[in-house]
This record gives sequence, C-alpha cells and structure tokens, in this order.
Amino acid sequence: MTSRPNLGQVLRAAIKGSALAALHLSPHQWRTVRALAACRTRALGGQLFRCTGCQREHFVAHSCRNRHCPQCQGTLAVEWLEKQAAALLPIPYFHLVFTLPHVLNGVVRQNRRALFKLLFDAASQTLLEFGAGRLKAQIGITAVLHTWSQTLLDHYHLHCIVTGGGVALTGKRWLSSSAHYLFPVQALSRMFRGKYLAGLKELHAAGALEFYGKLEPLARPEKFAAVLKQAAQPQWVVYAKRPFAGPKQVLAYLSRYTHRVAISNRRLIAADVHSLTFAYKDYAHGSQQKAMTLGLAEFVRRFCLHVLPGRFVKIRHYGLLGNRQRQERLTRARQLLRASPPPPKEETRAGQQSCTESLRACCPFCHQPSLVWVREVEPEHTAWPVARLDSS
Repeated sequence: MTSRPNLGQVLRAAIKGSALAALHLSPHQWRTVRALAACRTRALGGQLFRCTGCQREHFVAHSCRNRHCPQCQGTLAVEWLEKQAAALLPIPYFHLVFTLPHVLNGVVRQNRRALFKLLFDAASQTLLEFGAGRLKAQIGITAVLHTWSQTLLDHYHLHCIVTGGGVALTGKRWLSSSAHYLFPVQALSRMFRGKYLAGLKELHAAGALEFYGKLEPLARPEKFAAVLKQAAQPQWVVYAKRPFAGPKQVLAYLSRYTHRVAISNRRLIAADVHSLTFAYKDYAHGSQQKAMTLGLAEFVRRFCLHVLPGRFVKIRHYGLLGNRQRQERLTRARQLLRASPPPPKEETRAGQQSCTESLRACCPFCHQPSLVWVREVEPEHTAWPVARLDSS
C-alpha cells in the first residue's frame, strides 16, 4: 500500500486480509464498506476514451456514489449547493451546534434511526419556538447531522445554520435579529435538554427502543430512568459560533460541512496490511495536530459507527426553509426584504455542464481537448463481493 493511501485502498486491504473477521458488521455496513472499496476501480467498470491527438487510451472507472465515500462527495456537494444558493437571503446567518452528552452514546448507538430523528426534532423545535417567542417570527433552519469525533468515536451533534430573523407571524413584515446575537445559549440548552429527554422517555414507554448486550437491563423502566437522571445532570452543550459575514460565507461553510464524511483522504497519513495512521485535531489541547495509529479492524469498526441507517436524511430544513411550500415562503421573504430574485437555474446548469464536458474531453497525457468516447467497460471480477451503485 502507498505511504499516502486513500480510504478505498485501506478498505480493500482490510477486506482481503483477515482483519474484519471478528467484526460484527450489519449487512448495510458491509454493503457500504464494499462499495467504498470498489469505488473508482475496475470492479465497478467504467468508460474507455481515446485521444485523437496522441492516440493513447484513457480508462475512467465508475464511482460508487455512496454518501459515505470521501471520493464521491465533492461532486454531490456541488449539485446540492447549486440548489441551496437560490434559497439564500441578504441577511445575517448564525451557526449553532447542538450536542448530545456522551452518557447517551450507547443508547443512541443501538437506536440510531429513532434517536437521530429525535435529535433533529428537539433542536429544530427549540429554535422555532425561540423564534416565535422572542422574535415573533418564523425563522429558517438548515440542520446537518454529524456523528463523529476527530478520532472516529461517537460524538453526536447537529450543525444548524439559522436565519438572523424571519417573516413575522402575521406575515406582513420581516423581523430582524441583532446582527451579532441570536438567542441565549443557556436557555436554548435547557429547552433542548428537556425536549430530548422527554422524547426519550416517550419512546421507551412506547416500547420503541431496543437494548441488547450490556445495555439489555435498560429495557426495565427503573434502569432507564436512572440513565435519564444521569443524562440530565450536566449542562447540555449548545454552542453558538460567530455569525457568518454574509450569504457567500454561508455557502462556503455548507460546502465543507454538508457532505463531509467521518474521515477524508487527506487525513490518512500511512498504512500497511495491519494498521493505519491518520491525523486529527486534539481539541482538548488547543486544537493541536496529532497522529493516531489504529489496527485495520479497529479503524473499520470506528468508521462503521458513522454509517448512517439506509435512506436516513442527514440534511433537513425547517421553518422558513421547510420543504413544503418553500418557494412561496422564500418569495414572500424577498418581497418583505425588497431583495432581488435569484438568477435562473438554467444558466448555472448550462455553465456547469459545459465546464464538466470540457474537463472530461481533456487528455490526461497530452493535455489537449481531444478525448473521444470509445465504449463502456464491464465490471471486472474481484476477490470480494461488490455492492451495486447506490447512494444510501
């Protein structure tokens, strides 16, 4: 393996060796690992091109398009950002982070779909209620789920981009927040904690939570009540970062965060058939850059902690930005702000399409725009079962 590996190479080495034999991965996690291992290799097939200038052939392998793949998220992020650009308003935007206490990590890990949804619900309802109560307005929220720490352990948190103001509840005017301050974080924390713990209690009472292994005793109401009491003790963290300088900075931020995966290729330092070394920031010591070495099996286990449930939506919009009747609400907001409408999408798409076509037509050998398509190349047989192309 190369000294600067990518994630696909690491996963292929782990699959070919015996490193994963002891891991108890779910079928969905296995499909994800195999898809990422096969990404941009002949295992998925591809397309063959020939240069009319230097006459050399150029093979372009298909990508897996899996949302956990660091190689595929760049293109998907560009497509998503094009849609979001039309929703930006000429107003301040704020960035808040809602974090679950680590005492709940085990419970969340065994009930990911239900408790990730509860995290979205509790955070969004908290913000919308503060908007209605303090600003007397419907604010807009874009929320992005992240589940990892820098060392790939459980760290469940929600990044929320919030409009600095909203349409008045009467619908007749725009009400702005302060350009430097949105809501008091301690009050947000208390309401968020109350909503999340109340939701947990309701799910447990309804029998909607599962517990197995060491957590099996939590199925009993008195044991689960003790965990809720323990989780309620610390102050829950709602962190308010500095407000964005403007809509362009919001897009730049979203381009980094919305399609981020647990670990990017640039953080991988070195690997062999037994271990992997990667870079991380130690936030407990002034964000120092450090390196960590893990065995391949442990690395894959940690990475798979952050494989989201199939078809689970990790980017959600609320309030003014909610999906239902979104365009009508944004049009009304622009009227109240006396802001210009966004540019037509057709022009942007045409420009991106011509740019993409010119890049694909450029020969990687002679660097001339002279590539022509020859044929589709069928997938090659590999030593491991290859998952089909899928975005789950």
